[in-house]
Amino acid sequence: MKELAIDGGTLAYEEQGSGPLVVLVPGLGDLRQEYRFLAPRLAEAGYRAVSVDLRGHGESSVGWPSYSRKALGSDLLALIDQLGGGPAILVGNSFAAAGAVWAAAERPGAVDGLVLIGPFVLPQPPRPALRLLMRALFSGPWKVAAWTWYFGTLFPARKPDDFAAYRAALRANLAEPGRFEAVRSMLLSDEPEIAERLGDVEAPTLVVMGTEDPDFGDPADEARRLAAGLRGEVALVQGAGHYPHSEMPGETSASILDFLARVRHAA
Repeated sequence: MKELAIDGGTLAYEEQGSGPLVVLVPGLGDLRQEYRFLAPRLAEAGYRAVSVDLRGHGESSVGWPSYSRKALGSDLLALIDQLGGGPAILVGNSFAAAGAVWAAAERPGAVDGLVLIGPFVLPQPPRPALRLLMRALFSGPWKVAAWTWYFGTLFPARKPDDFAAYRAALRANLAEPGRFEAVRSMLLSDEPEIAERLGDVEAPTLVVMGTEDPDFGDPADEARRLAAGLRGEVALVQGAGHYPHSEMPGETSASILDFLARVRHAA
C-alpha cells in the first residue's frame, strides 16, 4: 500500500504491472479491493493498474472537509500527477464514475479514456420516499449491518467465491470511526452539475452496465443515455448487477480490455 498526501488527508493506493496507466476507483461504501479480479488481468495485459481507496474508505484517511464528486475528481488528478502525469485511463464504478467524468472534463490532457461501470452520473428521477428510507436505514446503530446487507443484494446472478470474507472485511472497515460518515455524506450528496460537463469530455468512453443492476429502473437505457452524452459506447453484461467486474469478471474484463486496446492503438 502506498499513500498520496493532499490537502485534507491521505489516499491509499496500490499498483500492479507496468505500462499505460489505468486508475481503478471503487464505488462509495466499498474498498479498492473491489478490483481484485480486474486489476491482475490488466497487469497481465501490459497495463499499470492502480487501485485507490476513496476519501474516508479503506485505508485512506477520514475527516475530509468534502466528500463530493468534484473532490473525488480532484483526487484522481492529483494521483495521476503523483504517478507521472499520465495520461491515464480512469475506471470508475457507481458514485466514482461521476468523479472520473469531472476529472476528464476538467483536464482533458490527463485522461485519455474512461470506463464507467454502473455509473451514477446522470440526474436520477426524484424518489423522496426512497431517500427518506435510505436516511433511516443508514443512520442508526444498525447502519453498517444495513449497508453490508444491501451490498449483498447488488449481485443478482452470482456472488464471487470469496464474497463472505470480502463482505466481512468491508463490514469491519466501515465500522471504524469516521468511515460510515464518509459513506453517508457521499450517498446524500447531490451534484447534477456533473452531467453538465459531459460535453467537455474528450476522452473515448465505455459505459459498462449489468442488465439486472437493481440501482436503476432501466439499466440498459441509463447506459445508452450516458454513452450518448459522452459520444461513447456501451457494453451490457447480461444478468449482472451493480458490480459486473466482480460478478462476471471474465466477460466484463474482456469488454474492458478490448476497449483499452483500441484506445491504446489510437494513441
